[in-house]
Amino acid sequence: MLQGRTTISKFLIEQLRGADDQADLAALLVDVTAAVKAIASMTAKGALGGYLGSLGTENVQGETQKKLDVLSNNAVIQACEWGGLVAGMASEEMEEPYVLPRQFERGAFLLVFDPLDGSSNIDVNVSVGTIFSVLRHSKIGDPSVTDYLRPGIEQVAAGYAIYGPSTMMVITVGKGTHGFTLDREIGNFILTHPDLKIPEDTTEFAINASNERFWEPPVQRYVAECKAGKTGDRGCDFNTRWIASMVADVHRILMRGGIFMYPKDAKDPGKPWRLRLMYEANPIALIVEQAGGAASTGRARILEVTPAALHQRVPVMLGSKNEIERLDRYHREYDNGDDKPFASPLFKDRSLYGGENRA
Repeated sequence: MLQGRTTISKFLIEQLRGADDQADLAALLVDVTAAVKAIASMTAKGALGGYLGSLGTENVQGETQKKLDVLSNNAVIQACEWGGLVAGMASEEMEEPYVLPRQFERGAFLLVFDPLDGSSNIDVNVSVGTIFSVLRHSKIGDPSVTDYLRPGIEQVAAGYAIYGPSTMMVITVGKGTHGFTLDREIGNFILTHPDLKIPEDTTEFAINASNERFWEPPVQRYVAECKAGKTGDRGCDFNTRWIASMVADVHRILMRGGIFMYPKDAKDPGKPWRLRLMYEANPIALIVEQAGGAASTGRARILEVTPAALHQRVPVMLGSKNEIERLDRYHREYDNGDDKPFASPLFKDRSLYGGENRA
């Protein structure tokens, strides 16, 4: 297909040509793009549309809801509930799955989504996004919570939208990862970044360094080595990037490489992990893997984790394949007792590990 001339609907028709339900999957993804256009319009207007600020309520995660959290959630539901394509939907903003009104036909798919990732950045005009995942549903009747609790390898499609200087959608249906840019003059998404690939090696990493004292030793070890740069065991300088919007950080990685880490930490013992498996980690992991990257909890491939609850959280490390494999190795060595005790450079002890663990 021709870059810059192929619409997202034409692209999906070509990618999904074949099995009977593939046309329905393409139609569902087109419905999602309609919701994304509505959200893009609201985020672009900002204060002019009265969309900024908090509602004074909390979602099921105990987080303060922004006006745009709720408006974005409603936009996805309204775009996708009526077409006979989904059997149900689950959102980060809702405690239980959304049950379709009785008048709407039930379809063969489940839609899982985070309507506005990074919404804490809305009021300061930093890029935010929408993340979504699609699963098949073969049962008759409204799905139960259990029907949603499937490992990420069962996703049939995943994607995200990023609302920045331009609005983009990045989608995979299991045949690579592809980027589309919204042409506001014609109101359509156009293929601009076909077959995205994440370089296997990188010298950029994204992590919230303020939590360093709460990380597990394998992550402390990795970050200390990166910060030591040319003077340390890695022998090269690394750059740190952190936007605090997962979509924005992941989009940068897809464009030029890097890794993103939101690891387990001990800051809040009741919430050792931050990102939601079904709404954030799984769809982004599929996108990253389809682009040649890797996605891990540090101890398991994210896509192989079976959810135990709708809003389950997991540690997340993803991006350039060789760096994620290094992080996995550090976790194995720590768990097996094969590494040396970590010593903080703040106390002028050597922070890295002995030569036997050098790559």
